[in-house]
Amino acid sequence: MAHLIDGLAATLGKESIVTGLLFLGAVMAFAGFVSHRWTGGRLHASAIAIALGLMAALGAGLVTSGSRGMADVAGFGGLAILGGATLRDFAIVATASSSRFEELIVAGPRGMLALLCGVCGAFALGGMVAYGCGYRDPIDLATIGGGAATYIVGPVTGAALGAGSEVIALAVATGLVKSILVMLLTPTVARLIGLNRPAAAIVFGGLMGTTSGVVAGLAATDAKLVPYGALTSAFYTGLGCLLGPSLIIAVLRALLAHQ
Repeated sequence: MAHLIDGLAATLGKESIVTGLLFLGAVMAFAGFVSHRWTGGRLHASAIAIALGLMAALGAGLVTSGSRGMADVAGFGGLAILGGATLRDFAIVATASSSRFEELIVAGPRGMLALLCGVCGAFALGGMVAYGCGYRDPIDLATIGGGAATYIVGPVTGAALGAGSEVIALAVATGLVKSILVMLLTPTVARLIGLNRPAAAIVFGGLMGTTSGVVAGLAATDAKLVPYGALTSAFYTGLGCLLGPSLIIAVLRALLAHQ
């Protein structure tokens, strides 16, 4: 039995990408179980999986004193590739590929206005909070502001601008908190804000943006509204990734030029 365990450990250590895939599959399966059984689907499995990943990375960093999270643990080096920029950007492109600009036009001026207000408002709010916490570098402010948009926009903006890993991690955490809050609060406030028809769901998705939060929140409110909220929230991520490293950073640099 000991030889079998040693052989399995050696094989998994040698095939680190396979080990990483198994680890990710186990985390996602457990997150799906927790989401379904313990939260009734109100807390989306993706948010739970991200939270588990962040905790695992923190624990691994404390144990190994490394800077790459679980990738510094023996046998899990493949996670550095699976969690790297290449697959991250591929996932973003794959998500956006199912959306068509013609569908956004169908959403009308309200959907487009909601998108612009949602993206710019999130960057502004996140940037102001970061500024209040002592951050003065425009790159840091743009990255954290992107995190306030979604946990994808933040790291994409930070990676494009060359932000530090600590700031990118903070942006991811900010986006995760936002996603969870949107999931939990949407069913509670839906009646108060009139979130009971497709047009309202389109505007809501454009304002909130975080696709996992919007979809899970609308599913708990009224499943018929999910496609409409998902329509604009899907474009929200792409718009945020486009504006963050371009227009937003230019505005921030202009505002902070004399500080």
